[in-house]
Amino acid sequence: MRVGKRVLYSGHVQGVGFRFTTRELAQRFAVGGWVRNLPDGQVELVVEGEAAEVNEFLESLGRTMAGYIQSRREVDEPPSGQTTFEIRR
Repeated sequence: MRVGKRVLYSGHVQGVGFRFTTRELAQRFAVGGWVRNLPDGQVELVVEGEAAEVNEFLESLGRTMAGYIQSRREVDEPPSGQTTFEIRR
């Protein structure tokens, strides 16, 4: 089943390669979506794909960037059909 997630990360998540790491990790999974910095210092991530792939990707990102993430807020959203992953500015 295809799912979509919007995740907001806060902590020391800007200026540490968070977006680039996210894009690199996304290429290892069958997911699509995007990541961008927000003006308030958070990073916003939208990801979609099969539920297992999305969950594994988010777990991998959480492990890889654990030292920078203070909190994470996740909400489900309908998938839009995006199959590539990009950094948005």
